[in-house]
Order: sequence, then C-alpha cells, then structure tokens
Amino acid sequence: MGVAEKEKSTIVLFSGELDKAIAAFIIANGAAAYDHEVTIFFTFWGLNTLRKDQQVPVKKGFLEKMFGRIMPRGADKLGLSKMNFAGMGPKMIKQVMKKHNALTLPQLIELAQEQGVKLVACTMTMDLLGLQKEELLDEIEYAGVAAYLGDAAEAKVNLFI
Repeated sequence: MGVAEKEKSTIVLFSGELDKAIAAFIIANGAAAYDHEVTIFFTFWGLNTLRKDQQVPVKKGFLEKMFGRIMPRGADKLGLSKMNFAGMGPKMIKQVMKKHNALTLPQLIELAQEQGVKLVACTMTMDLLGLQKEELLDEIEYAGVAAYLGDAAEAKVNLFI
C-alpha cells in the first residue's frame, strides 16, 4: 500500500492590500497545518508583499525606479482595500490584531515558510514592474504562469485573492 498523496492548494495573490494578503496567508497556513501542499503565486501588486523592507541598491531604468518608489516596500507597508484613511486604517487594524494576539503579516509569512508553503514570485510581472530578485525576500521561488498552472492543475483548492 503506497503513501497517500498530499492534498494540494494554490493561491494567486494579485492584490497588494494588507487585509487580502493577511487572508491569503491565514488560509495558506491553515491548509499547511492540515498537511496540504500549498503554493502562493504572487503576481502584479501582490509582489509587494514579498519586497524587502529596506531599499536594495540595484540598477534600474527610469520607469522601474518610479514603480519602485510608488509601490509599497514590504508586508508592513501595505494599505487596506477599504477604509485605508491615508494610512490610519492599517495602523488601526494592526492595533486590533495585537490586542487579539493575532500574528502580523510578516509573522504569517515567516510561519508559512517554516511550514513549507511554496512562495512563488511571477517572473513576468517582476520584469514588467522592474523588480529584481535582490529586492524580494530570501528563500522564495521564481517561476512563470506555466509553473503555477502545473501546481493548480493538481490542486483541489485554487483561490484568487
């Protein structure tokens, strides 16, 4: 009798908004805790979740530099999808989360990595937005749509956030 294959789940994180990223990581960590093989594929604004907090010196053209300045740098800098209130919304949400002993988004990302959740940055979007590997978190993977589709084709749960 062979070993049962793990259930598979995938999430496309398209959004660069704090509340949606938190939801994606809560679902991913929950699925991983239930022994699912989980992939989160980060594309477009979702890639900002994977950006390092500090600026990384890399050579870029003018448009890539502008994108880099405009986009939030890292999980702690994401705004809310609703009630952002010029940055006050995320501060309020973080206070409420702390009060309820909920993990922060950076902690959820770390937990996901510890649980073996596959974090995949979309290489095509990285090219479009001028993001380079040095600017993103360590220990993530890089792939295109074909790799995501391969994971998604085998998964019972596929979410787009």
